[in-house]
Amino acid sequence: MAKVSALDGTGLADRYREIREVYLSDNRPWVVGYSGGKDSTCALQMLWTALLELPVEQRQKPIYVISSDTLVETPVIVRYIDVTLERIARAAAEQGLPIKTEKVTPNVDRSFWVNMIGRGYPAPSRRFRWCTERLKIEPANDFIRGRVAEFGEVVMVLGVRTSESATRAQVMSFHKIKGSALSRHSSLLNAFVYAPIEPFSTDDVWTYLLQHPSPWGNDNRDLVAMYRNAQAGECPLVVDTTTPSCGNSRFGCWVCTVVERDRSMEAMIDSGEDWLEPLLDFRDMLAETQLPEKKKLYREFRRRSGQVAFIKGTDTPVPGPYTLDFCKTLLKRLLETQLKVQREAPPGDDTLLVHDAELHEIRRIWRAERGDWADSVPLIVRETLGRDLDWVIEDSIAFTADDGRLLDELCRDRDVPTELVIKLLDVERAAHGLKRRHAVHTRIEDLFRQEWRDLDAVLEERLAGRQADEVEGDEELEALAMQPALDFDKDVSA
Repeated sequence: MAKVSALDGTGLADRYREIREVYLSDNRPWVVGYSGGKDSTCALQMLWTALLELPVEQRQKPIYVISSDTLVETPVIVRYIDVTLERIARAAAEQGLPIKTEKVTPNVDRSFWVNMIGRGYPAPSRRFRWCTERLKIEPANDFIRGRVAEFGEVVMVLGVRTSESATRAQVMSFHKIKGSALSRHSSLLNAFVYAPIEPFSTDDVWTYLLQHPSPWGNDNRDLVAMYRNAQAGECPLVVDTTTPSCGNSRFGCWVCTVVERDRSMEAMIDSGEDWLEPLLDFRDMLAETQLPEKKKLYREFRRRSGQVAFIKGTDTPVPGPYTLDFCKTLLKRLLETQLKVQREAPPGDDTLLVHDAELHEIRRIWRAERGDWADSVPLIVRETLGRDLDWVIEDSIAFTADDGRLLDELCRDRDVPTELVIKLLDVERAAHGLKRRHAVHTRIEDLFRQEWRDLDAVLEERLAGRQADEVEGDEELEALAMQPALDFDKDVSA
């Protein structure tokens, strides 16, 4: 028997009627997740068409259309989303719909480059996907919590479908409220979920988009072309951990290394977007750092806690964060990539791969937490971009590159770990002027508990039988290796 489409017969009219009934049933504002992909476009377009049938006086409840920008989105998609959000806002005002558009972004201290280049987090992998929560879930949920604080409760309108996967269907069913079109949000209190295209198949979505023009002026055939050129799916607005990964997605991040090859980026370049090639080269370079035989070239052998853990049954340490030297290489390479892309980009495209606020935060982390007395970020920016930012001028007790070289000589003469002394001095410098010293003493004790010998010395002790406790697992331990060392660093790994 042929599958019955959700658009057959009175199906579409029923969906419109349900949308209006849900909208009028209470005073909870709607937050519509819009990624620019086919499903979210279909859901928003249906919502828009259904509500236009209401009298103007009944279109009072606010609707927020939010789009998540991870700050590492593919530039083509960033431009598409920006243009579309402007059109949506303008058309809504002209047509009398209470729609406002918002872009949500991660806090600067949680951004991709601050975590990777600043703190040394390794390129994301299937076993250590630290990026999704920081870049997508947190910004969207922060916006939702803000509306909950303002209105008491909200309804999330998402372009999710039960036909996406068995897992998605099960999750949607589990949270369904009996006798209601709404579901409870899986993690946010006072937030509910409405899925207007829940029963749609992929064919239903495309049929609707091609048979019904965009009410805000986009051409849905352009969306079809984008999918065809990218040969991939979309990345939905992610609001919880049940949302499927978009690692190989056309609407995902250009830095994504969760998959072995970024086929969607390759397809875009093959379809004529040659100016994106430097992005693919950079992404492939990041992916190369995940190769087991090369990890030791780029990664510390200590965990972020300062301890050394070994893969069970081997003398191979669990890789820790990227070394500071490699982070410097990454920053320089990223800025060079930005220049290449800006030179080759289409007219009017001012692609920015890393923002000034991120550079300031990376500099702060390197100076405060990673012993970068040379103050390398301003030097790298000046050498690569040929300009200076409005750098914060530090106080008189800040150390310099010359101080670092002198300290290194003194430490080598006395066989004392230079990095340990640097961190001790940095702790003292950070506490300069404080009246209460207890926290300082605790941090100093933490530093002395860390492993400061080189790897050869650690291995020699291990092989001699005086070894530390082994840790179970293999590559999964990389998440543990990124756990913070000090109380003031509150990042917790995925």
